[in-house]
Amino acid sequence: MNWFIPGMGLLLGLLAIAILLYLVTARRYESSNSVANSYDQWTEDGILEFYWGEHIHLGHYGLPPRRKDFLTAKSDFVHEMVRWGGLDKLPPQTTVLDVGCGIGGSSRILARDYGFSVTGITISPQQVERAQQLTAPELDAQFLVDDAMALSFPDASFDVVWSIEAGPHMPDKAIFARELMRVLKPGGIMVLADWNQRDDRQKPLNFWEKPVMQQLLDQWSHPAFASIEGFAEQLTATGLVSGEVITADWTPQTLPSWLDSIWQGVIRPEGLVRFGFSGLIKSLREVPTLLLMRLAFGTGLCRFGMFRAVRAETVVKGNTEKLETYV
Repeated sequence: MNWFIPGMGLLLGLLAIAILLYLVTARRYESSNSVANSYDQWTEDGILEFYWGEHIHLGHYGLPPRRKDFLTAKSDFVHEMVRWGGLDKLPPQTTVLDVGCGIGGSSRILARDYGFSVTGITISPQQVERAQQLTAPELDAQFLVDDAMALSFPDASFDVVWSIEAGPHMPDKAIFARELMRVLKPGGIMVLADWNQRDDRQKPLNFWEKPVMQQLLDQWSHPAFASIEGFAEQLTATGLVSGEVITADWTPQTLPSWLDSIWQGVIRPEGLVRFGFSGLIKSLREVPTLLLMRLAFGTGLCRFGMFRAVRAETVVKGNTEKLETYV
């Protein structure tokens, strides 16, 4: 029996070329510049903003998850994070540092709906420019280019430090943890949401998980994922945390985001008209990574971690002499 299907050879050839291009054009982490360049490019072409809106992060679909508009789920995530962190009990004019602010979606909600005074920082100049364009002048929100691994602010500068999905871009999680806590005022609150991998100290990655995780690192300029347990330990190790670091796993609440993000390309075909064939190719190029993300989060290889920590009134000696002088 002849199993040959006309055109199958061409289809397989195109598929092989597509896979090769996907691997060759990976955005591997090299330095902070590679992260900045990736976000500059995504911001300049406008495709990510068109499909993902003002929030370059996952949405919150409730527990149990329910069907929800993709963009609505993203803004809902911000409000859920505010409530989970206890920030809704804070007064207007509370100072907030939004670390990894993107184009300012979360910062604008925090300023508009809660009356906070927000400073958003990102390593991407193009994101800062776009955030400024999207932000009404009456909102108490400003945006700056800054490096989360070496924040330019003095110790004890903010009442709240806020961050969503910035951690995977940080090459040294211990330094990242210290910087987040360093700029908090005594008694201030850090609330962070992040992509995390399973704690491989308890269960090492197996034969298929290792290449999947490597692709998730290579495709979107990620040097490493922390585990929820590991990053909580690094926050505690700063000596700046009062009491325990509170954590939660929001994987079920956020899991529908991955397939929803792909579905946007189907239900919003006007994107093809707006961005043309090159835009279609750029969009399709991200689909394998989105599917791998869904696989990783759906099987427990990755988890969506939530973290809350309060800055101590006094500093544990031996962690850093510089910080002791600011308490």
